[in-house]
Order: sequence, then C-alpha cells, then structure tokens
Amino acid sequence: MSTERDSETTFDEDSQPNDEVVPYSDDETEDELDDQGSTVEPEQNRVNREAEENREPFRKECTWQVKANDRKYHEQPHFMNTKFFCIKESKYATNAIKTYKYNAITFIPMNLFEQFKRAANLYFLILLILQAIPQISTLAWYTTLVPLLLVLGVTAIKDLVDDVARHKMDKEINNRTCEVIKDGRFKVAKWKDIQVGDVIRLKKNDFVPADILLLSSSEPNSLCYVETAELDGETNLKFKMSLEITDQYLQREDTLATFDGFIECEEPNNRLDKFTGTLFWRNTSFPLDADKILLRGCVIRNTDFCHGLVIFAGADTKIMKNSGKTRFKRTKIDYLMNYMVYTIFVVLMLLSAGLAIGHAYWEAQVGNYSWYLYDGEDDTPSYRGFLNFWGYIIVLNTMVPISLYVSVEVIRLGQSHFINWDLQMYYAEKDTPAKARTTTLNEQLGQIHYIFSDKTGTLTQNIMTFKKCCINGQIYGDHRDASQHNHNKIEQVDFSWNTYADGKLAFYDHYLIEQIQSGKEPEVRQFFFLLAVCHTVMVDRTDGQLNYQAASPDEGALVNAARNFGFAFLARTQNTITISELGTERTYNVLAILDFNSDRKRMSIIVRTPEGNIKLYCKGADTVIYERLHRMNPTKQETQDALDIFANETLRTLCLCYKEIEEKEFAEWNKKFMAASVASTNRDEALDKVYEEIEKDLILLGATAIEDKLQDGVPETISKLAKADIKIWVLTGDKKGNSFSLLHARMENQRNRGGVYAKFAPPVQEPFFPPGGNRALIITGSWLNEILLEKKTKRSKILKLKFPRTEEERRMRTQSKRRLEAKKEQRQKNFVDLACECSAVICCRVTPKQKAMVVDLVKRYKKAITLAIGDGANDVNMIKTAHIGVGISGQEGMQAVMSSDYSFAQFRYLQRLLLVHGRWSYIRMCKFLRYFFYKNFAFTLVHFWYSFFNGYSAQTAYEDWFITLYNVLYSSLPVLLMGLLDQDVSDKLSLRFPGLYIVGQRDLLFNYKRFFVSLLHGVLTSMILFFIPLGAYLQTVGQDGEAPSDYQSFAVTIASALVITVNFQIGLDTSYWTFVNAFSIFGSIALYFGIMFDIHSAGIHVLFPSTFQFTGTASNALRQPYIWLTIILTVAVCLLPVVAIRFLSMTIWPSESDKIQKHRKRLKAEEQWQRRQQVFRRGVSSRRSAYAFSHQRGYADLISSGRSIRKKRSPLDAIVADGTAEYRRTGDS
Repeated sequence: MSTERDSETTFDEDSQPNDEVVPYSDDETEDELDDQGSTVEPEQNRVNREAEENREPFRKECTWQVKANDRKYHEQPHFMNTKFFCIKESKYATNAIKTYKYNAITFIPMNLFEQFKRAANLYFLILLILQAIPQISTLAWYTTLVPLLLVLGVTAIKDLVDDVARHKMDKEINNRTCEVIKDGRFKVAKWKDIQVGDVIRLKKNDFVPADILLLSSSEPNSLCYVETAELDGETNLKFKMSLEITDQYLQREDTLATFDGFIECEEPNNRLDKFTGTLFWRNTSFPLDADKILLRGCVIRNTDFCHGLVIFAGADTKIMKNSGKTRFKRTKIDYLMNYMVYTIFVVLMLLSAGLAIGHAYWEAQVGNYSWYLYDGEDDTPSYRGFLNFWGYIIVLNTMVPISLYVSVEVIRLGQSHFINWDLQMYYAEKDTPAKARTTTLNEQLGQIHYIFSDKTGTLTQNIMTFKKCCINGQIYGDHRDASQHNHNKIEQVDFSWNTYADGKLAFYDHYLIEQIQSGKEPEVRQFFFLLAVCHTVMVDRTDGQLNYQAASPDEGALVNAARNFGFAFLARTQNTITISELGTERTYNVLAILDFNSDRKRMSIIVRTPEGNIKLYCKGADTVIYERLHRMNPTKQETQDALDIFANETLRTLCLCYKEIEEKEFAEWNKKFMAASVASTNRDEALDKVYEEIEKDLILLGATAIEDKLQDGVPETISKLAKADIKIWVLTGDKKGNSFSLLHARMENQRNRGGVYAKFAPPVQEPFFPPGGNRALIITGSWLNEILLEKKTKRSKILKLKFPRTEEERRMRTQSKRRLEAKKEQRQKNFVDLACECSAVICCRVTPKQKAMVVDLVKRYKKAITLAIGDGANDVNMIKTAHIGVGISGQEGMQAVMSSDYSFAQFRYLQRLLLVHGRWSYIRMCKFLRYFFYKNFAFTLVHFWYSFFNGYSAQTAYEDWFITLYNVLYSSLPVLLMGLLDQDVSDKLSLRFPGLYIVGQRDLLFNYKRFFVSLLHGVLTSMILFFIPLGAYLQTVGQDGEAPSDYQSFAVTIASALVITVNFQIGLDTSYWTFVNAFSIFGSIALYFGIMFDIHSAGIHVLFPSTFQFTGTASNALRQPYIWLTIILTVAVCLLPVVAIRFLSMTIWPSESDKIQKHRKRLKAEEQWQRRQQVFRRGVSSRRSAYAFSHQRGYADLISSGRSIRKKRSPLDAIVADGTAEYRRTGDS
C-alpha cells in the first residue's frame, strides 16, 4: 500500500467517531452539527464576519408560520411564490398527492412529445416527411406510416395503463376522510381538502393525513400511541404526548374551534426524528419537539381519538420529503442498444452517400448517353446523386429497426407478468405474490454484481425469542429433563402451572423450571425477578390478558420470558411496580429509573422492597457491565464463557446484575439525582454522571441470550448468490454487535469461493491485502463519514469574504478546493477498492443517505450493476439509487415497496428472481436483439446489392407491401415468442448451477463484438439471398419457354427465400421448443404466402390499381419447380454453414450451458437435488453480539413524570390477534 494512501486513512485518536451513534440526519443544518464550544477568533476573521453580517440580513431558522383555524392567514401575498410568469401559488402545499403524469387533455400531446424524444421515432417521422416528396421517394408513404403508428400506439396504450393505475392510487389516498373543524364544528372532509392550520380529529386505527401537532387525546395526559412502520420500519408502538397546556384546555369541540394558537417552526425537511418550533398562545410561548408531532403515514393505535393542528401538508410532509428523487432507470442493454442504433445510422449514412456518389458517376458515364433513359428532367448528375442520397436513406431505413423498441417493450411486459405469476415466489402465509412494479429492467436482473441489503426485516425475521440464559455460572436452555440429563428429543416445557403464561414461549430445558419451583438456588428466582422489574415496559389488560408495549422489542421479549417463568409484570404507577412472583403479588416502591441511552448501554432501576431494603437492578451490554462489577464475583469467568458460547451461536446477549444500597448512601445519592434531574443545562450529561456514582460494585447474576432468527432460506440464498459471483453488502442502521450473526453466515458461505470476483473486476494495481483468505469489513456510519470526508462541519462563524480581493486569493482558493475534491475522490475510491477485496462487508449505524451514498460509490467507481433490497422507509433512498430496487413487503410498511422496481415477501425469493427470471430475461433479450439486427440487415442489404445492377437508382428489390409487412407480420411473432419463452436450461437447473449466471455479469451474450457478428451474418445472408437467385435467373428458360427472369418474379423469389431463411434461423436459435414456437415459425411462413397470393390477385388490383401492381406474379412464378429449387438452394446455403458452426462450437468449445443441456436428461433422471442447509460453524469467532436496546430513550421519563398512568386504556387492537399480543422486533435499519 502506498504511503499516500496510508496517509489518507489516518485519523487523530482524539477525533475518532462513536461507533454506537447514528450520524447526523440526512439534511441536518450545518449550524446544528457542531456546537461544541467556541475558539478564539482572529481579528481579520472578525472583520470578515462583520462584513458578511452587514451584507446579508439575519435569517431566522424558524420561518414556517402556522395560524390555527385561519386559512386566510396562509393566503397572504407574502406567502405566495411565483410559479410561472405572473402565476403565483402559496408556499403552503395542499394535502393532495399527485404521482400521475397525464390527464385527459395532456395525454396525447405529452405522450407524443415523450415518444418523439426517442431518436428512432423522430428519425422515422422525418423519413415519413421525406417520403411525401415525390422527387426523392421510391417507396410509398404507408411503408413507414403503418409501422410508426403501430409503435406509437402500443407504447401509448402501455403508458396509459400505467398512468391510470397511478390515478387510481392517488384518488384512493386523496379521498380518504377525517374530521376537520369547519364553521365551529367537526365535519367529515377528504384528505385532499385539508390545509395547513386546520384542526383535525383522528380515531383509533386511522392513518395520519399530514404532519400535525398533537393537541389532546382521549387518553390521560393526552398520550397518543402511534405505529410508525410506514416511516422507519418499526412496528413497536411509540408514544407521543401533547403540551400540558393544550391537554388542559383543548379537549372539547368548542374550545378547539376557538383555538387561535400561532406556531413558528422549521421549514419542511426530511428529518424524521427532529422538529424545532414554538407555540405562542395565551401570551405565553411553549417549546415544541418531535415528541409532540404526529407524522403523515403513522397509524393511531390504542387511542380512541386525538386532535391535532396541521403543520405540514402534502408534498411538505416529512414522509414525502424522504421519498427522494425518483430516478429514471434504464438498463445496460438499453444504453448499448442505443449506441448500436447510432452505429447503424452512421452505416446507413455512409452507404447512402456511397451509393449516391455511385449514381452521380453512373449518370455522368451512362445515363446521359442513353436516350431511352431520358425522363424529361435536365438535372445535373451531381443533383441527381443528391436526390438519390435521400432516396437511399428511405430505401435502407429498415436498417434502423422501427419495431425494435416496441418489440422490446412487449417482451419486457411479458417477462414482468411471468414474475408476477410465479407461484414459487408467492408467500402464502401473508398472501403476498411477487410483483414486478416496472417493466423496463428485467434483463438487468441477469447482470447484477453487487447486492446491498438492509438487515432487520429483510434478512432477519424481525421477531425476538428468549432462547437461553446463564444464571450463577450455569447455562440453561439445552434439551434437558428435570434430572439435568441431556436428550436429543424432549418435549417442550409445559407452562400451564403459570396462570400468566402466554403460551408462546418454546423452551425445552425442564431443569430450569425445576430450579425455579424448588427455590434451591435463590439466584434463579432473583434473575427472573430482575427481568420483571428492570424495564420501562407499559402494560395493558384486555379481557384479562396482559399486553406489553416496549420501547425495544428485545426488552419486550425479556419481560415476556419472565412472565412465562412465573415472574409477571402486572402494573405500575408513578412510583410503584407490581410483580406476580410465582403467584404472589408484591408491590415495590420505585425510587429511581436510570434509563438507557446509546452511551450508557445499560439501564437500572432502584426499588424499595416491602421489607424496606433498597436494591439496584441493572441490565446492559457485557462490555459496560463487566467494568462496573465488584472485584469479588465468583461466577464472572463462567458467565464470560457462556457469553462466548452464546455469541458463537449468534444470539444477542445481555448481562444482569444487582447491588444492595444502604439507606444513608441512597439519601446522599438521591440529592444529587434530584439536582441533576432539574438541571437547566446539560441535563443528560449531569444525569449520566450521577448514574455512574451508584452503578458500581455490582454483583453479577448472569446473562440472557435472545435470538433474532434469519429468515428461512437466507443462508442458502447468500450461498447461491455467492456462487453466482454476486457480492452482498449489508447496510443497516442497527448496532455493530447485532450484525455478527450475518457475518457468520456470510463468511461461512464465502469460504470456498477462492476469489471468483477477480474474474470480472478490473485489475487493482496495488491490493490492500495479500491474496488468499477471507476478510470481513465492518464499518460504522460515523467512521464512514470520516473516511469519505463526508462529515458536515458547522458553517464557521470565522467567515471569509465571499469575493476574494486579489487574483492570488482567487487562485489559491480554487487550488485548495481542487485539492480537497481530489483527496475526497481518492479516499472514496480507496474505500471501494478496500471493501471489494473483502468477502463480507457490513456497514452499521448508517443513515438512509449513507446507504444511498455507498451504493452510488460502487456504481461510480466499479461501474458495476447494483441491486438494493430493503423493507422500510429508511431504505427508500438506497432502493432508488441502485440500478434495481427490491422491496420486501413484510412487517415494516409499504414505503420500500412503493419505491421499488420489484417486490416480494421473503429474501429467499431473491435467488429465483436473479438466477431464474433475471438470467432467462437476459438470455432472451440478448438472443432477441442479435436476431433482430441480423434479420433486418439480411432484409435491407439486398437493396444494396441490387443497386449495383440498377444504376444506383434507389430502386427497391421487393414489392412495397412486402417491405411494409416484413417486420410487422412475417418475422415478428417467432422472435417475440423466443424473447418471451426461450430458456437454455430449466429453472431447477438454473438454481442448481448458479455459475451459469456469470455470462450476464460479463456481458458475454450481447456486446459490440456480438453485434458486429450479427451484422456480418446479415450481410452474408443478404449476399446469398441476392446473388444465388440472380445467378439462377441469368440465361434461364422456364418450362413454358419463357424467361422467368423478370423483376417481379425475381422479387418474389428473394422475398420467399428471405422469409423462410429468417424463420428457420429463429428455429436454430431456439433452445426451448414448444408448440407455440413451432406454430409461430411455420405459421409466419404460411401467413406470408397467404397474404402474398391475396396481394397479387387480380381482384385487389382492380380495386386499387396504383397500390397493388404485382398482379399474378406469385401464382405465375411459384408454379415453376425451377424457382422452388432456387428458393430451397438459397435457404440451404444460408443455414447449413450456421448449423455446421454451431455443431463445431458445441463440440469443441462448449459453454457451461451447452454442457448442462447435453446432460439434462441424466440430470433430470437423478434424484431431486436437495438444498443443503447451511450450519454456522461454531467457535469461529469469540466476539460477542451486543444487546440491542431501542435506538431511542425508553419510557423512563414518562413513567417518572406520572403522566403515563392511564386511568383507562383502549384495547391493543392493532397488535392483538386472537387475544394475544405479538411482538416483533424492528431496528432502525
């Protein structure tokens, strides 16, 4: 590694980022990012700053103004923005959502405008205009008009269907209803009619229609529970709480109708977790934060009704701001196809120019001296050559295939339906089929190099389960009976003795139950008591059932486990907590709750027992707990060993401990605690310092192990994709420790790859690592910012003047900026190179913007095709940035699905999407394009050869109607069916041999080399089609004594040989024969002869004498065996070399696909291949997985304030199924 590269990746130890903290929000203002303290300001910079302040007026951060119940206020002139010339509109968006592109008036003009932006369509429109000029046109106008109308019509219908679907979706959302105060009363109104400043009422299970300030609710203290799955992917409920002043005075309809509060807040932005504003009401100002805002897309849960004031509406809401810029995605083949069309156009121009020069020369040498060729025009040879240039542009126009684009669209549409109809990608449990949400990217699914995946909910099941524990050095959770004997098969523990058990916990260690019931080891009971008491879980009773609501799904799983083992959390008040201990209810006084945050990585609770003793119970990550243990802990090493075992089993671990506190010690500490609790500045830091004083000399009880399982089939899918040379990166907002289970799976599946990636990667001049071995890269979002120089810094108060005063200053500033950009670019490239040398890459604690940035870096520096897959709103940006975005329609709402190109319910379906549908689509499209170019060159270049025998006069070699219908009817259906149905090997063999996928990654089936081979094939075929009939017709006499060598018979012979040749050629290219393929090939040939005999009939000539001029040609020519022999000879000479080359190629240089096709009967006869279950290798890593608390603070503040004590509770309808609560874990990933 070079010294330069080393120097760029060195950091000051003092400035190392915090691995556990998610970096700043995506568009966080620079002033918010760094307010760490001021430095001494140099005099010159002070002068510059003052100059800046004098130049520009001070701009307030909170410039968004909202007046309650006053729509006219927001229509004032100074709130209007100029939209177009003198047309103005309010800066306050309406609440209507618009995703459609057209309406009834704009559809035709806008659609035609968009279609004619495509070069090929515009080219044919110009051709159509040229054909209307008699001097240059040798072809009838309808030869271009009919195909052009067909192409435009099919595309327009497809666009119309797509836009109608968007209209329906917009209409459904915009016509949802809620209650809005109008004329002093609540009235039902549609979402689209809601405006900023309206006061609305929402009921339980309603979606929130806009970003609103919570004013009051039906719950005590105006608590409101919301589900934010649409926003951040988390299904665990969150609470919002109104201001006390609005809770007190804004409960009734009449008071809400007269509410005239005024709000100043931040401008609309995409920060889901932050809000800054102030409410001015009753001559008092009240600070507002994110805990008082309900965001659009949330669902009201556990709350009968709530009232809110609309702050942001429609496009200004945070969920819409987070949707990101919709990028128009095109496939690699699309770009390549366009370049090839440009190449064909250049060839066309050169050929036309050459033939025009030839005609000018011929006119000068022959035409001017042949009296019988005089046409009454006295034009010069050069002018005639100029006219013939345009004539050949028209005659040879079919070299640029007009029907190519519409045929590609039809094939893609069919392939999309095959994905939708695939029952093997249908998830019956959720009734969720796979869905191709776009029809333009199918073949790119067969060219993926990198997959960027979210973790929680995408790779994992998002459900936490208590699996094992270690108590007093003893591990529990294996299959054991009550006598402590291990068994391979043993019955599940029966919890029927516990009236509070929910029946959902699957546990197999009967010895632990024996220990709890016998009470021989008091530590066992104390262990589960700690789980039941040390938490911030809320409890509800519905029909006698306990329902828990936790800030963290892990915490919910632990409290539920304690409940099943006999220690059920029953109720809590502001300063008490009630526990059922093996059937005995006991109430403890809660003296303090020391809540969790990302720096502490632990939480504690101090309680007074009924006996009067004071105890502290603590749970947290082992790294912080072990630092605070008492020196005399006899089970410290045994617990350490258990933690290592749990980590190797990819379980999420947590340590439990306690201590007894003397009355005097607590009294002294409590004074400090109360003082810190009311601190006006740096309250969190003061509290953390006080917490540290009491959380020491702890006694270790044991450790818990929770399982967040990977989804079914994830290891097998990762293994298959790895064998297909696809690299998977995991980008998650979750903690570093929680990603180790994925790392185990990834490394296990990468062990035998042996550097497959190097096959297609560009050579790295100086690798970061020596060759061989498997390496993993785990990087956090904070480090990512440091490495990539993306960390935003505060806009310095030490400002410089905007305009340098001298040329030297300008030059120095420009050079400095260039050096910074160059350093940043090199740093980014080094990071991508480093990551690509690793077998597994996991980015933890990254923001949605960072996810998109990592995807963009790989796209930019590796020029690789990327796919992003996720299930939450925080994955939307990544999904839109990647070449292909896949949404998982699972636990975390529909935002990812709505922004995706493809969606399904389980990660395991990705292997079928790529290895089967993607590979097939790529192969079909490549075959289609190669054949399409071939058949058009074979058809068109016959005119070129014919021009050498007609004085370069732009005379056509075929009848006009044959030219019109060739691409539309005679050769279209077989190639379309091949593009839709062909498959080299079956779907099962495609999955069994993932290595077949590599041809798409390397672009082996369609590239410039393949294109020129098809071009050459078409040129040779056109030569054979022209010169064999020409030679056969020279000096020939038919059976009737007449020479059959007239122009019309010659044209029919070439056309017949062409149609038979190109249709038989598609038969040679077809790998998967069905009745439909065979029927289309022979049907196209039969259709040609049928239409030709009709067009050449006398009856149609009588009706349209000027349009149908080949009267009787077909019947006269094709009755002669000589012409049939000529056609057969021509077809044979065209096809036999192709057959010979294919045979030699498959025999001497067979591809992997050829080998599998050769042995497919034997492979079919073999026993059904069973996918081998991947088993994690034990003992590979000694790293422990960290306990994943929620990324936000718990409910401790709420509990201790007393505002959480609900006098009556609504049933937890949203999370209850059949009377039991189902808890699912979702991370901020």
